[in-house]
Amino acid sequence: MKASKIAYKPVGLALGALTGLIAGAAFKQAWKLIEGEGDAPDATDEGRTWKEILLAAAVQGAIFAVVKASVERSGAVMVRRVTGTWPG
Repeated sequence: MKASKIAYKPVGLALGALTGLIAGAAFKQAWKLIEGEGDAPDATDEGRTWKEILLAAAVQGAIFAVVKASVERSGAVMVRRVTGTWPG
């Protein structure tokens, strides 16, 4: 296994936790803009419509994917700067 892959393992684990925190906070802010107030609906919220539930799921998924890609890419760039090779 290349040194860059070994070096990236702990970085990747830390970035995974960071991704969840950033994505969760970004989704809460985005939902406030969409809904105005209140929490995003869960799939089992009886009082919410299909439209609300699916919109919340789509927005949450898109935000998580963008944050995950951004954080992972930044981590890979950081590992390349430290080790001189790309961790892929």
